[in-house]
Amino acid sequence: MTTHAATQTPELQAFSKDIRSLELSPLWERTVSQKPGTPCVPHHWRWSELEPLLLKSCELIGKKDAERRVLMLENPTLRGQSFIAQTLFTGLQIILPGEVATAHRHTPNAMRFVMKGQGAYTSVGGERSMMLPGDFIVTPNWSWHDHGNIGTEPVIWMDGLDSAFTKFFGATFREDYPTETQPLYRAEGTSAASYGAALLPVDFRPEDGPSPLLRYPYERTREALETLVRNQPLHRAHGAKLRYANPATGKHPFPTMAAFMQLLPRRFSGSAYRTTENTVFNVAEGSGRVVISGQTFDFGPHDIFVAPSWCDYALSAHEDCVIFTYTDRPAQEATGFLREEEL
Repeated sequence: MTTHAATQTPELQAFSKDIRSLELSPLWERTVSQKPGTPCVPHHWRWSELEPLLLKSCELIGKKDAERRVLMLENPTLRGQSFIAQTLFTGLQIILPGEVATAHRHTPNAMRFVMKGQGAYTSVGGERSMMLPGDFIVTPNWSWHDHGNIGTEPVIWMDGLDSAFTKFFGATFREDYPTETQPLYRAEGTSAASYGAALLPVDFRPEDGPSPLLRYPYERTREALETLVRNQPLHRAHGAKLRYANPATGKHPFPTMAAFMQLLPRRFSGSAYRTTENTVFNVAEGSGRVVISGQTFDFGPHDIFVAPSWCDYALSAHEDCVIFTYTDRPAQEATGFLREEEL
């Protein structure tokens, strides 16, 4: 649907000119397309091209100079704006053995999806968690966090932030910790013991907000998906798909971002689906094909692709394929904007 501007008369033209000096503008002259979707376009980043660039960046810039050695994935329509879609930030971060990414905090929520390497950790709110490939890591907004690599190989993960929301509201704040790392005052595994076993502390009172569980291990997620594939019918579009949940409330891990993991069995061919969510995909395992708004992308392990709002997409798998996704679903649910449909 498109609204059309009113027919102009000399009198109307003169009126419009007069009111502009008062910073006014007539609505009836505006032509607006009232259709779902955004100017963003589907795009595919290949791991075979990304990994060499990440390694090259380690040669060109030191950790202290970069603070966080991150390559941002920008939508072709948003060059220079840092965002992969209008509501989401995506970056690939690499940390070498012996390096520390200094402690700070900020108003945007952040998540990590570990892609490759072992030996790295993240410390959030006084608790350290080791990170393994496939793990989903929660960093709630305004919580102190730092990262380090005590292993023997580079570690790479994907960062996802809701910084587009804080930018929109003018609410982006950041603070550096006085020292390189924060003090650890909770034993490793505390959040998992408190919230990760379908149990809650006896005096816990649920509140809306980010998940108190900091690490969702890939091993458990993968096992759950395999069980679903064996024992339940597959979804026509998504295969076997699970939603990461805040264990204290059952809601999404963040008020603004949702995260999912799905398993597409070998030779799965999904039906087309579209949603007003902006969706970022990261291939944890396997290979397949996705068709997004008529564009076909063949993908392999660690490839990343984006389906902007209301772009229809269909997934198929050449072999067993596991895909991590994150979206802006919670924000759209809260505002009543979310729409989705199978085609």
